[in-house]
Formats: sequence, C-alpha cells, structure tokens
Amino acid sequence: MAIQAILWDVDGTLLDFLEAEKAAVKKLFIEFGLGVCTDDMVARYSAINDAYWKRLERGEITKAEVLVGRYRDFFSELGIDPDLAEPFNARYQIALGDTVVYRDDSLNLVKSLHGRVKQYVVSNGTVIAQTRKLARSGLGRWMEGVFLSEQLGAEKPSPRFFEKVFAALPGVSRSDMLIVGDSLTSDMKGGLDAGIPTCWYNPNRLPRPADMAISFEIQNLQQIPELL
Repeated sequence: MAIQAILWDVDGTLLDFLEAEKAAVKKLFIEFGLGVCTDDMVARYSAINDAYWKRLERGEITKAEVLVGRYRDFFSELGIDPDLAEPFNARYQIALGDTVVYRDDSLNLVKSLHGRVKQYVVSNGTVIAQTRKLARSGLGRWMEGVFLSEQLGAEKPSPRFFEKVFAALPGVSRSDMLIVGDSLTSDMKGGLDAGIPTCWYNPNRLPRPADMAISFEIQNLQQIPELL
C-alpha cells in the first residue's frame, strides 16, 4: 500500500477542539451578559454537544437542529432563555476559530508532508467555523482541497459524503487513500464503510472496538510518516 492522499479530520485531530470550544463558550457568556461560565458548565455543554453530533452522524437530525438544539438544551438546564440559542450559535461559529491549539505540532507535520502526499480536509464542521480555523491556523495553505459536509450535502460517516470526495479525486484509488481522525463513529466508520484505509488517532489510548477492522492506530500524529 502506497498512500497517495491523506484525508484529515480537523477537530480533535489536527486541532484541539475542546480548548477552542471552552474559550469560545466562556467568551460568549461574557459577551451576552450571561455571567461566568465555569469549567463544569463547559463540560456539561460539551457532553450535550457530543450527543447531538452523534445523532447527526446516525442521520437522526439535521445540522441546523444540532447547532441550535444543543444550546437550547444547555440554556434550559441553566435557566437561561433558550431563545438566545440561535444568536449565540451564530457568534459561536466565528468565535470558535479565535483559539488555535495544534495537536502534536500538526502544522509542521502537514508542512513536511506537502509534496510527498496530497492532503485534504474532510470535516462535518460548519463552513464558517472551519474556513476560519483553517485560515487562522495556517493549515489550509497546505491542503490540496477541503471537503465540508455542509457543502457536500452529506455528513461523515455517510457513504454519500465519501462518494463525493472520491468523485473529486479521480486520479487516486481508494486503496491509496488514508483517513486520519479521532472519531470512531465518524472518521473510522466512514472510512471503513467507504472501503479506504483508516488511521485512528487515539492519544488517550482508549480500547479499540473488536468489531472495527481499523488499519492503523496512533497516539501521536508524528507517527503518520511511518505509515506512508
């Protein structure tokens, strides 16, 4: 197997999503006059958010329902007017790109791989948030292309998402691609269902599911060159 193209997940893989999330939510609580948002409150929001995205991956709800519904639930628990969910989310999409924290020196890794393999972003994140993150982080400069679910009309792990990616990369066979991501339910399931090699980024050393034939597992992104 000679990898010609890497499909990179962004949130939780190339960039530390939880740090950006925490900074954005705390900043916007102040901006909206909601007082201080504690770490425990952010953790509760994060759990609600994760549950919503899992429902999206299973095709149970739409992206729009995720973006507003998570905040409606969170605010309702805190006794905050749930009608603030929509304007809060609109600002959140922008604020999310304000904090850039690289995982495992990812920017220099992506730079070093430029010219050796083709690199693409594959993400379920919103166009507003991901475009801002990729620009501010500098990661976008080194990518051959960016595939966002909002623009493709399908979410990872849906086969429709990957079919649209493959259609845009006619010169690369599926066996010569590698998807790298932290999510078992989105990145790994999507890659497996699409018939491409998979690399699970597992820095927390979580147990690998016995029913998933993942091609590779790494704890640090700097292990990627060894796989090529």
